[in-house]
Amino acid sequence: MTNHKNIHLPILGLFETHLTVNDLERSINFYHNVIGLQLAFEAPERNAAFFWIGKSHRSMLGLWGIGSVPLGLTLHIAFEVTIDNLLDAPRLLKDQGITPLSFYDVETTQPSVIGWMPAATIYLRDPDGNLIEYLAMLDDEPNLSVGIIPWSKWIARETS
Repeated sequence: MTNHKNIHLPILGLFETHLTVNDLERSINFYHNVIGLQLAFEAPERNAAFFWIGKSHRSMLGLWGIGSVPLGLTLHIAFEVTIDNLLDAPRLLKDQGITPLSFYDVETTQPSVIGWMPAATIYLRDPDGNLIEYLAMLDDEPNLSVGIIPWSKWIARETS
């Protein structure tokens, strides 16, 4: 067993999970009308939909049509953390020999921001290659037009 430093991000809770579905529209109908989840965002160009679980916007379900999951974005789990801890995550992960990843599955030194939520996020892989996400919801207003951008561009957008 490898001896790693006991430095980790404090996790506030499970934020999201994702499922692959055979028929996205049928599944949207099911999760909205039968289960009662609020549709948060539908991305037809990606054959995906996202639902808020509960009213707090602190938990989400992602649905992906078969074959639509972007390369590098495998089904995964996301843990909610504070923004301060998330900003420290790339350094803490590197200190433990773990590669911090952007939304686009490339090594990074800063979080990615998902504008429609908005949320900041860092990804990593467990020893079996499973994708894990640390996510912090932002207090800012959602911004669909920015897409998914690095943290530094999100902050620069606010100051310009």
